[in-house]
Order: sequence, then C-alpha cells, then structure tokens
Amino acid sequence: MVMKMSRLRELRREKGFTQIKIQMLTGIDQSDYSKIENGSRYMTFEQCKKLAFALETSMDYLAGLTNEKNPYPRSDQ
Repeated sequence: MVMKMSRLRELRREKGFTQIKIQMLTGIDQSDYSKIENGSRYMTFEQCKKLAFALETSMDYLAGLTNEKNPYPRSDQ
C-alpha cells in the first residue's frame, strides 16, 4: 500500500503522539511503525486501518487519495 509518509508523521505530531504512544494505541510495534513512517516498510491493510482510527483520519487520507483529513462517518461494526 503506497502511503504518504509525511502525512503519517504530520498527523502523529499534530496529535502530540510519540511512536510509543502509537504502539500503545494500535498494537503496531514501535520499530515497525518507525519503518513505516520512514518509508522503508509498507503497512498492511489492518495496520493502515488501525492508524487511521488512532489518528482520527481516513485510510484514503493516509494513502494520499484525498486531501480531507476528517474521517468518514464510521459504522458501528
């Protein structure tokens, strides 16, 4: 999954989150997250979904498919 890594880092910093906080919120290991954020590793669909939820955005925004940061209305499922 092609990601806009600068968006991932930017959102994390806007929220005031460290990489360790992202690990706590998503279950993604900090070293794996660091590699994702730096562009040396791609994330899985599930990781992208968890990050979008934790960072209160959409997967489309993380992927660079939209410039709208706000998430879509979430389903209850």
